Amino acid sequence: MNILSPTGHLGFTPIERGSFEIGVTRRPDAIVADSGSCDIGPQPLGADEHCSPEEWQRHDLELMLLAARRLGVPMIVGSASDAGTDRGVNQYAEIVRELARRHRLAPFNLATIFSEVSRDEVARRLRSGVRIEGLDGRADLTPAVLARTDRLVAVMGVEPIIQALGQGADVVIAGRSGDSCLFAAPAIRAGFPEASAYYLGKVLECASFAAEPFMGKESILGTVTADAVSVTAMHPGQRCTVASVASHAMYERASPFFEHVAGGVLDMTHCRYEQVDERTTRVSGFAFRRDAVYRIKLEGSGKVGERAVSIAGIRDPYTIRHIDAVIGWARSKVEERWGEPGTRYQLYYHVYGRDGVMGSSEPRRAVPGHELCVVVEAVAPRWEDAEVVCALGTRNLFYARLPEVRGTAGTAALMMDEVLRGKPGYEWTVNHVMPLADPLELTSVKLEVVGR
Repeated sequence: MNILSPTGHLGFTPIERGSFEIGVTRRPDAIVADSGSCDIGPQPLGADEHCSPEEWQRHDLELMLLAARRLGVPMIVGSASDAGTDRGVNQYAEIVRELARRHRLAPFNLATIFSEVSRDEVARRLRSGVRIEGLDGRADLTPAVLARTDRLVAVMGVEPIIQALGQGADVVIAGRSGDSCLFAAPAIRAGFPEASAYYLGKVLECASFAAEPFMGKESILGTVTADAVSVTAMHPGQRCTVASVASHAMYERASPFFEHVAGGVLDMTHCRYEQVDERTTRVSGFAFRRDAVYRIKLEGSGKVGERAVSIAGIRDPYTIRHIDAVIGWARSKVEERWGEPGTRYQLYYHVYGRDGVMGSSEPRRAVPGHELCVVVEAVAPRWEDAEVVCALGTRNLFYARLPEVRGTAGTAALMMDEVLRGKPGYEWTVNHVMPLADPLELTSVKLEVVGR
């Protein structure tokens, strides 16, 4: 079975048409793409809006839909419109309907799979004694944390997608989905072992990220057999090598050996990699272990407040050497008027040129650049308060009292003398797993006929 993967995040930037069309000539058995991620932060989920321009989403959906209908093979898209909410599923489904009308496509079956979960449903399970276990060091979910959550999605496994395909779906638009599950589902339904299917999904989920040299949004083709997966780069200038495919197992992983999905874990500890030809690598030796209890991941986001942002630059070497003291001074002036940070406001300083990207994990924090960009960010329940706190926290960078400084100029420079309004600030409130008696109980599948 061959599956074409044209992008690691549909709509984030447009699919490259050239390698996609090459992939289509290989006549894949399905065209599959992930369209969401928690990498984009909690704001799109909490606010229930997409972070990718709809024009780009429409571009990618059109490429995939026309190719899939021309070949007569399934098209599967998961985590619709970045966060995989019900709104995102409905948005993508309407785009598919519009495209079908515009191109006068022959009738086909469109399945929509919804995986948004209400707070009331999760609260009911908590009251009944269900343990909802925290991931990555989080405590178990409590009613208090749930109350701070504006929106939740369940990260579905393969089962709802298999159900939709079994009902005759030609196009599947799914809510929040496990990345690898989107690709594994049609392979499992076709009878391939879970180990092969899930490895196929793991290596295809980010498309050309598994190839070298690096190129974004290029297509790759995965071929699954009973005991192996082969992956081939479609762009003439790319190759899927032993190194590029093996290294992809480390991408976004605490461990390169394990891929956890709803219902089990893919074990890549004993994978064997073989270069088949210049652009193809074959992988075998993986295993899949089912969990004793089926658990599904929940993602939830809650609003913290309105956000204000200001930007200052610092070039003076002495000020750079004492940047922490400068920021400390500015913080102290805010606290004099507003008290300590807490529910009333929050204040952050992002120092680009020192540790703005990695924060406390930056290994060269003591060796900053010759100039710094300080992004000041304030969050408060009201925009008017966030604006004032941000302005106060930025302008006091100019007035910091440092030893040995006698002049009144040169401490900092504003990129612009204004405070910018950012999107509201959200936080991840729910990153937990919940046991299910039935893998389908938090999802719903709807089927309709689309086309002239």
